[in-house]
Amino acid sequence: MFRRFFLSLTCLTILALPVSAQTVDEIVNKHIQARGGLEKLKAVKTIRYSGKMQMGQGLEAPAIMEQKRPNSMRMEFTVQGLTAVQAYDGKTGWSLMPFGGKKDPELMGEEELKSISEEADFDGPLVDYKEKGNKVELVGKEPVEGTDAYKLKVTLKNGDVDYLYLDTDSYLQLKQESKRTVRGAERESEVNLGDYKEVEGLMLPFSYEMGLKGVPQKQKIVIDKVELNPAVEDMRFKMPEVKKVEPKPEEKKPEEKKPPEEKK
Repeated sequence: MFRRFFLSLTCLTILALPVSAQTVDEIVNKHIQARGGLEKLKAVKTIRYSGKMQMGQGLEAPAIMEQKRPNSMRMEFTVQGLTAVQAYDGKTGWSLMPFGGKKDPELMGEEELKSISEEADFDGPLVDYKEKGNKVELVGKEPVEGTDAYKLKVTLKNGDVDYLYLDTDSYLQLKQESKRTVRGAERESEVNLGDYKEVEGLMLPFSYEMGLKGVPQKQKIVIDKVELNPAVEDMRFKMPEVKKVEPKPEEKKPEEKKPPEEKK
């Protein structure tokens, strides 16, 4: 996605000059203010995004994502009348993928659980990052789709590393790069954020484009509606109980009558 990843030495020098003028905390604080300010962010206890997930080949799937403080989230999308769910209640991560005849929810594996617990951070990794145990470093500046951006290295409490790119003018996030180990193999993914709109004093992205780094095929989510503080029950994030099907008792076969023995 980088169109100008390699810059000339002159450009690097020019871009690097203003970086030293601001500290990490100054950039993070301006980012929080650009989003609407800490007070307004903290006033949101629940949030619901409604939109469409573009699956490729012209196929679109209605999608809903809900979040609730402190760290619960639920994502669902519907394809051909079947609704898939991924959810996390702060401790347990589970999914329901009703394709191929599956009807029951399943617990997430260790890697999936780790990933969704990171995504469930309601305010994101930069808000209260020190209290969360995260470490943030300013790497420098790099362009994202032709827009200059501050590149921040965020080391999460669990040791995972993300790179966040903030617009040098608006201080809103343009991109995130992540490196994770999936089934023993290291994978680099990226998410591009755009089409920011104001919702009750908060600036929120209405477009997400995500996929593996270096792979042209991306998955896109377009948000149609955002609701702040909707009523969301805790049970939305809890894993439903799987009903056990009791085996049917075996029917006893009627005893075969033996023919009477012949008298000798």
